[in-house]
This record gives sequence, C-alpha cells and structure tokens, in this order.
Amino acid sequence: MAYSLQIVVDCHDPHVLADWWAETMGWQVEPSDPDFIRSMVEKGFATAEQTLTHKGSLVWAIGAAITAGADAGPDQPRILFQSSHENKVGKNRVHWDVRLGGEDRATVRSRLEARGATFLWAAGQGPHSWFTMADPEGNEFCIS
Repeated sequence: MAYSLQIVVDCHDPHVLADWWAETMGWQVEPSDPDFIRSMVEKGFATAEQTLTHKGSLVWAIGAAITAGADAGPDQPRILFQSSHENKVGKNRVHWDVRLGGEDRATVRSRLEARGATFLWAAGQGPHSWFTMADPEGNEFCIS
C-alpha cells in the first residue's frame, strides 16, 4: 500500500510563506473556498477570528498549503504551512533539497536572495555540490 505525503512547516505567517514557496517551486497555493469558510462561521463551527483575508480572498488564518499544480490529486505530495507563535531555534532536523534540473545554481541563489532567502553555505560531497539556503523565516533548504 502506498501512502501520500504532507510535510508541515510551522511558521509565523503561513500565507506569506506558502506564497513564497509556491513561487520558488513553480507550484501553486491550494485555492481557498470562501463560501465553505463563511458557512462554517455561520453554523458556529468556526469563528470570524479564525479567518482572514489574504490577497482578497477569505482563508483560514491558521494555514495554507501548496501542491505541484492544478492537476495535483489528493494523493500528491503537499506542503502545509501552519501558524506557530514559537520562534525557530537551531538547525532544522528535516529540510528539503530543491533540484534545479540543470539551471545555474548561482543564478537561482541570486534570484532567491532577491526574494528574501539567505545564503548560508556551500558544500559538496564527491561529485555533488549544493548551496544551503534559508527561506524568509529561516527554514533551511538546499539547492543543487
């Protein structure tokens, strides 16, 4: 039996970080269903304080997810960014590697830095090399 995978990232501003990662990966933020959200508030299953407006759309305040595109089905990997008030302390125990498919690593590094990423260090092992970066909230990832 195969399982599906969702990676969850705790962060301060899940909608902004989801937007950043969707653009970085060429993925998309999962669309919101404002009518459903309003109905949950109207029926008392949620409160207006649990919602917010992001880019003109009503969304759940606690999180946002990204997927590999509009055709991504329910069993496709997704990354969920969820609200956390705790600050990141120390190195991530899990990170992801963004494989660039032959695109120039230095060019991608510059583009990511212009969008708020931080270059941390360059490393390599055998014939493989990569840059370790941090997203705008300090979560490490590698580009190779």
